[in-house]
Amino acid sequence: MTSGTQDPDASRDAPPAEAPGPAEASAGLSARDEAVLAVERRSWPGPGPKERAIREQLGISPTRYYQLLNALLDDPHALAHDPVTVNRLRRVRDARRARR
Repeated sequence: MTSGTQDPDASRDAPPAEAPGPAEASAGLSARDEAVLAVERRSWPGPGPKERAIREQLGISPTRYYQLLNALLDDPHALAHDPVTVNRLRRVRDARRARR
């Protein structure tokens, strides 16, 4: 090899230039997980319309929805995808735990 040429395999062994951004980090979430966060992001006038939307849009029961949502609060991919919603829900969860 001459001094003016580069080894074509050298770039494969190099570390990535920077950490993945939010778009790449959210790749770890399923479409259902993203839909759960989208439902939670909305403002609801009461529990009835929200439960109806959960059943119609996600096709799951509200109980299952809250189980999935609670698991998402501890998922770093969910935090990267929607930090405002996840941090708000973490604060609410922590406040409820502190009251017990």
